[in-house]
Amino acid sequence: MLKIGDFSKLSQVTIKALRLYDEMGLLKPISVDRFTGYRFYSASQLPRLNRILAFKDLGFSLEQISQLLNEEISPEQMRGMLRMKQADLQQQIEEEQARLVRVAARLKQIEQEDVMSNYEVVIKKFEPITVASIREILPNYAAIANLFQELYQDLAQQGVTKFEYDAGIWHDSGYKESDVDSEAVVSVPASVKGNDRIKVYELQGYEAIACVVHHGSYSTLNNGYQHLLAWMENNGYRCIGANREFYIQGGAELDNESYITEIQFPVEKV
Repeated sequence: MLKIGDFSKLSQVTIKALRLYDEMGLLKPISVDRFTGYRFYSASQLPRLNRILAFKDLGFSLEQISQLLNEEISPEQMRGMLRMKQADLQQQIEEEQARLVRVAARLKQIEQEDVMSNYEVVIKKFEPITVASIREILPNYAAIANLFQELYQDLAQQGVTKFEYDAGIWHDSGYKESDVDSEAVVSVPASVKGNDRIKVYELQGYEAIACVVHHGSYSTLNNGYQHLLAWMENNGYRCIGANREFYIQGGAELDNESYITEIQFPVEKV
C-alpha cells in the first residue's frame, strides 16, 4: 500500500485533488487508518485515476466523470455524451474565433485612427414590441420631430404620456438630401387605439442588432454612424433591415450636446 503522498508522486496528481476525488467518490483509498486517518492507495488504482484524468482532459466536469465511472453507461450513452461535448467544444471554438476577429478589428481601427474611440459597439437581441407609429416622406431628417410631436399629442389624449422606446426608423437604403422615408415610433400599451394617421402594430424583433451610443447633438450623429458601419464591415456583419435611432435623451433642438442617442442596425453574419 502507498501513502497518499507517495501515490501523489507516482501518479503526478496533487494530494488536494486526490482528497477531492475521495470526497466525490471518484477514487476512494483502498484503506484509511482508523486511528490516524491516513489514506492508503494501491498502484492497481492507477488505471481508474488515468481514466479520470483522461475524461477531465476532454472537458468533462467531475460530476459528469462520476456518472461515467460509477453508473452503468452503455456504449451508446457514452457516444452521446462525447458528441455533446464535441458540440460544446466546437461552439466554444467558434465563439473564441469570433472574439479574435473583433480584437483584430479593434487593433486595425486603432492603427487607422491612432486614437482610442469613444464608441463601443455591442450586439443585442431586440424583442418585438407594440408601438404607435407615423410614417411619412419628410423634407429632411430633422423634420421627424414634427411626427413625434403629433404622436405625443394624440397619445396624451388616450392617457399615455410615458414611453420606454422612442425611435426614428429610416427606411431608405442610403443617405438622402431630401424626401426622406421616415417613421417615428413610440412603445405603447396594447390597449392604445390607432387611427387613419397613427398605426399601432408590433415592431419587428431581431436576433442581432448592432448598437452604438452617441453622446452629443444630432448634427454629429454621422460620427457614430461612421464608426458603427466600419465596425460592421471589419467584423463581417451586414445590415438586414431599416436602421433605427433610439432617443434615450433627446428633443427638438438640433445642436443640444446633452442628447444621448443609440444608433441601431439589424445585422447578420456575412
